[in-house]
Amino acid sequence: MNQQDQIKQLAEWISNSSSTIVLTGAGMSTESGIPDFRSRSGWWNKIDPRTVATVDALENYYDLFHEFYSYRIKSLEKYSPHEGHEILAGWESKGLLDCVATQNVDGFHQIAGNKKVYELHGTITTVRCHSCNRPSQLNDFLNKENCKHCKGKLRPNVVLFGENLPEKSWMSSLNHIRNADLTIVIGTSLEVYPVNQLPTMTSGKKVFINLDISGPTKFDLTIKGKAKETLQLVHSVLNQ
Repeated sequence: MNQQDQIKQLAEWISNSSSTIVLTGAGMSTESGIPDFRSRSGWWNKIDPRTVATVDALENYYDLFHEFYSYRIKSLEKYSPHEGHEILAGWESKGLLDCVATQNVDGFHQIAGNKKVYELHGTITTVRCHSCNRPSQLNDFLNKENCKHCKGKLRPNVVLFGENLPEKSWMSSLNHIRNADLTIVIGTSLEVYPVNQLPTMTSGKKVFINLDISGPTKFDLTIKGKAKETLQLVHSVLNQ
């Protein structure tokens, strides 16, 4: 099946689905300009995540931890959601999409207009105290201030290595996928546990969209392509 036929097939499945969920990864954000973490030019090849994105770094090497996440937070100011994000938001508003589950922490799905978003790896756009868990202001973290309540260290609400995923986001995503007619996975290598298990939990159709399609094989449809371009093509067919 050529790509044109694949696009038409996906558009038909979306039109006929009574329950569709989208699962997105780094490939959805990189087209906004945000560096990813696993490509040859990604963050992980410049900074070892095991030395930064960990509870140990937060508790024992806070200067390094703070510098890394402050840079990431400030870098987001240069980027914005692309048309692919906006297309997904439009599908939700039209009833074609139930929700988005995402591994991304940038909040771009919400900025684009999606109302029902489950952030499986947390968000970098808000912060809390690591000691008492009370919410704090983003600027307090950037200014390297301590918690106003207990003087504990502030941190972004991201999931660090070794931490559990947010239970509400995980269970909501799992329940939606279990009941979905159609699950569309976009821009993720599906290498990170336990999120990579989610597509196996559905009895509905599964579609995989990614530039690298060498990994997953147990999908009903696999489309090699960029997230934004593929969504644009599918959206165009849906509007015909």
